[in-house]
Amino acid sequence: MSSVLTDICRYPIVQAPMAGGASCPQLVAAVGDAGGLGFLAAGYKTADGMYQEVKQLRGLSGAPFGINLFMPQPHHDDRAAVDVYREQLAGESTWYETPLGDPEAGRDDGYEAKLAILLDDPVPVVSFTFGCPTPTVLDAFTRVGTLTVVTVTTPEEAQTAQWSGADVVCVQGVEAGGHQGTHRDDPATDGAGIGLLSLVTQVRDSVRLPVIATGGLMRGAQIAAVLAAGADAAQFGTAFLVCPESGAHALHKRAMTNPLFTRTELTRAFTGRPARGLVNRFMREHGPYAPPAYPEVHHLTSGLRKAAAKVGDPQGMALWAGQGHRMARELPAGQLVEVLADELDAARASLTQGNAS
Repeated sequence: MSSVLTDICRYPIVQAPMAGGASCPQLVAAVGDAGGLGFLAAGYKTADGMYQEVKQLRGLSGAPFGINLFMPQPHHDDRAAVDVYREQLAGESTWYETPLGDPEAGRDDGYEAKLAILLDDPVPVVSFTFGCPTPTVLDAFTRVGTLTVVTVTTPEEAQTAQWSGADVVCVQGVEAGGHQGTHRDDPATDGAGIGLLSLVTQVRDSVRLPVIATGGLMRGAQIAAVLAAGADAAQFGTAFLVCPESGAHALHKRAMTNPLFTRTELTRAFTGRPARGLVNRFMREHGPYAPPAYPEVHHLTSGLRKAAAKVGDPQGMALWAGQGHRMARELPAGQLVEVLADELDAARASLTQGNAS
């Protein structure tokens, strides 16, 4: 691992920030105490909500941790497309007996207020998704001793992160569950994402920054593979989502290995931005018609998703999952870190023996 990462975690294992509740303080604490690097997700929380989770985490563990922020999004110009989608979702509103949300409920996710808190009361690591902060913001974190990470999905985005002053890039392959962290949401590039191993190699050739690789990873042997491709650490989301410490809904956890859900797809159905999840009824019926409007669509469907979870209907939930979801193991988070580390050691030993023979 790069020295900047070895200073904060014993193993090259990072728990992904999963917005929506999965990345709770209990999960992050367990990962950190076991030698990995855990992340809280500040996305969809108020600034005070984020701060309260940081306080709770600090009371549970003294291990280093990270916070992930969503970058503010540009305004969506085609309001008519959002209105048409609202009409299409009217039947869902009736079925779940809940009103559709206000698409104009906010688009900056409390970004400035969260920055102010994290600069006033620094945490070890801050990462950014859906764009790259300004050099001024990144420099401010450097001055308070916070390591900065920018999620990238192309070599060009990695170059922007390096130019802006980021310390690390989190390279996200198209296999990843949840939202694709593209800096610019361009519908013309839907389905054109790059596979993780190829992307890590391209980014390594493009920038000098340490690389965290993420996307569909579930086993220690895969850590060995991304390290061989040039990464310094591997990030896992879906693998930790099913842990008992995870705050994900029980229906979401069970769906990972439920034979009813056989595959994942990228969809705009739930949020208006491409995100990978298990294919269910909502995705099949509404995905083809969802406009490229984030966070308008997210706000529109938020109540529907909560209502579906409340009545125990996974067919109406956003079941975010990476392509490796069927390999999920319901282990305590700390044990999973140790198992992944052991598998990595075994993969390295096997490679060494193979080279020696």
